[in-house]
Amino acid sequence: MAKRILLVDDANIIKLMLRKILVEGGYEIAGEASTGEEAVKKYQELRPDLVTMDITMNGMGGINALKAIRKIDPNAKVIMCSAMGQKYLVMEAVKAGAINFIMKPFEADKVLEAVDKAFATSPESPDQ
Repeated sequence: MAKRILLVDDANIIKLMLRKILVEGGYEIAGEASTGEEAVKKYQELRPDLVTMDITMNGMGGINALKAIRKIDPNAKVIMCSAMGQKYLVMEAVKAGAINFIMKPFEADKVLEAVDKAFATSPESPDQ
C-alpha cells in the first residue's frame, strides 16, 4: 500500500506541483490543507504517514502547526517546505521536530529524496 501524504501550503500551485511529483513517485495524497489550523485538523482526521508543510502561511504558520501535530502524535513525520532566505525558520522548524526540509522552487528528485529518506528512518530508531 502506498504511503499517504498530507500536503500543506497556502499556494495552490505549490500543492499541484508537489502532488504531481509525489504521485509520479508512487505516493498517495491523503489530503490537502491551506492553513496551519486546517493542517492540524486534517492530520487528526486522516492520520497520514507524512506531512509536507509550508513554513510561512497566514494565520497559524507552519512551525506552530508542526508543534501542534507533534503534540497529537510525537512520531509524526513532517517535512518543511521553505523558500530561499528562510534559514532561521528552517532551523526553528528542525528544533520543533521537522525531520527534513525541501526548498522552493521544487526539484522533483530532491523532493522524492527527502520523502524516501523520511520513510527509510523511523522515529524509534536508536541512531537518530
